[in-house]
Amino acid sequence: MATLKKITLSQSRDIPFNKLVLSNRNVRRVQAGVSIEDLAEDIARRTLLQSLSVRQVLGEDGQPTDSYEVQAGGRRYRALELLVKQKRLNKTAPIPCVIREDGILEEDSLAENVQRQALHPLDQFRAFQSLKDQGLFEADIAARFFVTPQIVRQRLKLASVSPKLLEIYAADEMTLEQLMAFSIATNHERQEQVWEAVQRGYNQEPYYIRKLLTEDAVRASDKRVRLIGLDTYEAEGGSVLRDLFSQNDEGWLQDVALLERLVAAKLTSEAETIKAEGWRWIQIAQEFPYGHTGGLRRVMGEMQPLSDEEQAKREALREEMAEIEERYSDTEEELPEEVDQRLGEIEAALDAFESQPVIYDPAEIARSGVFVSIDSDGRLKVERGYVRPEDEVQNESDEGEADADGFVRDHVEIVHVGADGETRQVDPAVLSGNASPDEEDEGIKPLSDRLVMELTAHRTLALRDALAGDPDIAFIAVLHGLALQTFYRYATDSCLEIAWKSSGFSVQGPDLKDCPSAKAIDDRQTNWEKQLPDEPELLWEFLCDFDHDSRMALFAHCASLTVNALHEPWNRAQGRRHHADQLACAVSLDMATAGWKPTAENYLNRVPKARILEAVTEAKGDAAAELIDHLKKGDMAEQAERLLSDTGWLPEPLRTSGVDPMSAPNTDEPEVASDAELPEFLTAAE
Repeated sequence: MATLKKITLSQSRDIPFNKLVLSNRNVRRVQAGVSIEDLAEDIARRTLLQSLSVRQVLGEDGQPTDSYEVQAGGRRYRALELLVKQKRLNKTAPIPCVIREDGILEEDSLAENVQRQALHPLDQFRAFQSLKDQGLFEADIAARFFVTPQIVRQRLKLASVSPKLLEIYAADEMTLEQLMAFSIATNHERQEQVWEAVQRGYNQEPYYIRKLLTEDAVRASDKRVRLIGLDTYEAEGGSVLRDLFSQNDEGWLQDVALLERLVAAKLTSEAETIKAEGWRWIQIAQEFPYGHTGGLRRVMGEMQPLSDEEQAKREALREEMAEIEERYSDTEEELPEEVDQRLGEIEAALDAFESQPVIYDPAEIARSGVFVSIDSDGRLKVERGYVRPEDEVQNESDEGEADADGFVRDHVEIVHVGADGETRQVDPAVLSGNASPDEEDEGIKPLSDRLVMELTAHRTLALRDALAGDPDIAFIAVLHGLALQTFYRYATDSCLEIAWKSSGFSVQGPDLKDCPSAKAIDDRQTNWEKQLPDEPELLWEFLCDFDHDSRMALFAHCASLTVNALHEPWNRAQGRRHHADQLACAVSLDMATAGWKPTAENYLNRVPKARILEAVTEAKGDAAAELIDHLKKGDMAEQAERLLSDTGWLPEPLRTSGVDPMSAPNTDEPEVASDAELPEFLTAAE
């Protein structure tokens, strides 16, 4: 048997720094990673941890000199050179070196860099944890490794995930992004349960893991949290799940009961303050349904007049704004930052002048009430001055006993209003709209009555808003309704309830109140209320003095509020539906442009899987539908929401004949969403 030749390692010894030169044949040309300055500081703190690889420099005669060129370790050499220039290291200081005598310099340089094995991220996480356990603060660790304290906290957070999941990550059976998602929870048992759950399903995306871990929590961006303040919640002992990897420092509140108590206390406290103004009643709710003021008379108070000084300041601001706008009106370039900032300051100051306190007649306050709720931005929303029909007239004999007979000013009524805002008794079986997974089959069934009602409630609002913007069509629509009642007995072929009646909605989806059409109608209503006289006997003379355009605009607004295009199972008036379609065509109603989009909440989770796939096929083509046809119902709805975003796709009850914002895909060459539009788990190769 042949004897194996023993390996002889290259010799190593200390060489004075001034005898070293940097080789111009080093393969590393692109600098990356820790800077030379940071590396120098690290060497100064703990000395050189790795030797340099060098070769002896040959003279012009081919004979060895006393100098050595650095073939591997160029960054370390530059860091040492910087320390010498800073006079923190002697230029003759001995430097540990490995001396190579044979082979090719470029090959050694390449091997030294290529064969280096980077530290596994998990080892780094655990090393940071070990340093912390030994008494180092996060700031100390950050300073020693030239990273930010936030990065240290993130890596420590990853090290705190369940040891079982860390081992799965170490075995490359879990991605770093998935591990980051698990770090938002602190309960190891719950983390492991969620991992087992996602292993059994198709969706293993990080966002889905976060969703499962926080399904019983409330987002920190929720309007209830913004009302009371996150600090208040935490001060009361509420716990928050933090996502250190979120750009917005997002968190989830775990104690929902505590949050609800704090919100109720905040609203009640605000109501107590408002009660001192003398209002007859106050109703409190986190959110009132759309149309909750229907049937109530609005008392319009007078805005507190501005002083002469305030009026002069307001006019000066208006003139300054007009001057700025005129100066930059001819340029297409962006405004200078300081000018844009000044415009913002002027607009804020002018808004403050328009938001002066409103003064109400004490007699009106005594019979009026207030709604207190939370707006979509998490601010307190106070709606003052609404009179109930039963409070309009008080007997003279009751005036002296108002406090005893109902003018209760020390009572605050807390109302919890359901999201649907139902206003009449309806058979629950008729309104049942959620598709049961157990009853679902592969065929396409008609949409449920409740869902059709919710969708057509949106259409009614959008149609009202569109009609208000087209006075000519509104005039024809009202004339049509009046002519039907004048010349035809029992005619009902109109969707305008011209009696005059503004109908509420027997059911309404969770997003109806805050949709663009609802906000536009409310803003327009408030604007007209401010312009019209307070007393009805003054209205005729006021309208006679109105210019033609303003009169037509007011007419269109009033007519628009009578629109009822709701599809109700107990009222199957085909004539009304047909007229609603005619009206939608006349105003070119486009529900996509009006702001409606299909979401898991308002449509996709409410219909069978076959309907979801039908929607995706219509909007994106067969290939896109095939990407999600294997998913479970909930996951399919979420992914379909992403696919349908900004496509303009609408379900049948919301479509207008002749208006199609969605470009239908070519059936021969189906349009498929690009990889950038789809989540990774739908586009990754098998």
